[in-house]
Amino acid sequence: MKKQIALLLVLVCILGLAACGAEPSKDPTNSTAGNTEASIPDSTTGTVGDGTVKAPGSGPADASNITSIGGVPLVTLNNGVQMPCFGLGTQIQRLENGELSILNETTRTSVVSALQAGYRHLDTAHGYMNERGVGMGIKDSGVPREEIWITSKLWPSEYADAYNAIDLMLERLDVEYIDLVYLHHPAGDIDTIVSAWKALEKAYTEGKIRALGISNFDNRMEAFNAIMEQEIKPQVMQIECHPFAQREETRALAQQYNIQVECWYPLGHGDQRLLNAEVLETIAAAHNKSVVQVIIRWHIQEGFSVIPGSTNPDHIQENIEVFDFELTDAEMEQIRAMDQGESGRYFNLNYDFMGGFFTNPVREWDGN
Repeated sequence: MKKQIALLLVLVCILGLAACGAEPSKDPTNSTAGNTEASIPDSTTGTVGDGTVKAPGSGPADASNITSIGGVPLVTLNNGVQMPCFGLGTQIQRLENGELSILNETTRTSVVSALQAGYRHLDTAHGYMNERGVGMGIKDSGVPREEIWITSKLWPSEYADAYNAIDLMLERLDVEYIDLVYLHHPAGDIDTIVSAWKALEKAYTEGKIRALGISNFDNRMEAFNAIMEQEIKPQVMQIECHPFAQREETRALAQQYNIQVECWYPLGHGDQRLLNAEVLETIAAAHNKSVVQVIIRWHIQEGFSVIPGSTNPDHIQENIEVFDFELTDAEMEQIRAMDQGESGRYFNLNYDFMGGFFTNPVREWDGN
């Protein structure tokens, strides 16, 4: 029995570390940014689809006024909505040992730092237990809400009552609409997952949500295929992706459905084998940039949306300073050669085995 409990605790810890967010960046050496704005390949601008995609309905989201700030390109999603291709990941529970008041305060200050640095894309989730902190940070920043792209995610325990869960999400964030909402994990029975998607579709047609997404659904194709059969297809698919796991097959699948790929764990979970890789250090030195900046820039030039996380203001600033240089074709190929396929992943959950974990409700914060 003790061995079983120990195993469960290990699995829960793994999930807490890896359940779908961008890791805070490690401590790269900051570098001096140049002053020329590099061009971005056409692959990062996306396409609007074939005219059959249903645009979001009229409602609160009509107030949105997303523009390119600080050279960050916008990707055009398959419903015509534009999203900044770079943002701040806010999953930081492991830094705060689950203390929700501290967690939300840390998130608040990180969001303020990011928005003041020019970020306009914030990625959170109910499962991160810090949506309130994101909302507080937006208020404190002074940046108008309509200029900010807010992403959040429904936890599987909410899928059975997803429509009401969306309203609770709006309340926690203290906003009237959310730019992108994901189903966070493909856990549970398929009928419940589909009913949650239909709830997202309803909120989308009511103008409460501007885009719909699926996160980690590449790990359970049965659930992926069920979503693809619904009226409104996803605009964004969030997956683990970094130089060690470049996810070629999943990217091809997303391209087939004209779905934008967004990457979590873009820095390889802070793996020092990646952050100290000689090929990346050589490329970084050639551009007077850090390895982290090179990795983020690689994501951008591959056409991804990328959401590196950090709570350090210096790193938050450093991470956005990637739009003033460009990797050469040869350098891109060198980084592509680092791919280890599926063996390079850090998170590859069997939802049939561990899906029950996600039925546990998310802890809530009772603070003000």
